[in-house]
Amino acid sequence: MEKVKVLFVCMGNICRSPTAEGVFTHLVQNRKLAHRFSIDSAGTHAYHIGDAPDLRSQKAALERGIDISHLRGRKVIFGDFEDFDFLLAMDDDNHALLVNACPKQHQHKIHYFLNFAPQLKTREVPDPYYGGEQGFERVLDMIEAASDGFLKHLFDTKKLG
Repeated sequence: MEKVKVLFVCMGNICRSPTAEGVFTHLVQNRKLAHRFSIDSAGTHAYHIGDAPDLRSQKAALERGIDISHLRGRKVIFGDFEDFDFLLAMDDDNHALLVNACPKQHQHKIHYFLNFAPQLKTREVPDPYYGGEQGFERVLDMIEAASDGFLKHLFDTKKLG
């Protein structure tokens, strides 16, 4: 059985995308589906290659029982467009960067992550980096909602049976 390969993408890969990787991994582990997935995160910029997630992201996630301290920042590479089934962008800028870099035959793999949480009525996960701790909590709430919606989408579209 082939795994569903998911890449979460933000700018620096130290706040939103590693949080999404951690939340979604936690979700599928709790549902006993981890063996059905390959999950990663990356940034569109090379600012934080090799760095752990922002300490505020780590703290907020850990308060919800999710440890992301082991994750390390990396930049999106050309091979990601072929290797992953879904590249889930956190905002307009990163979505545009992915679309511009992606070969035409893989464009269908790029989505706004929050499209899977239409009840939030926005398509962008705001970057909490320059804000206070409440921004990290808000981001976690949004990512949890989108993670639930994305998993439901995979079942509804028969990507998972």
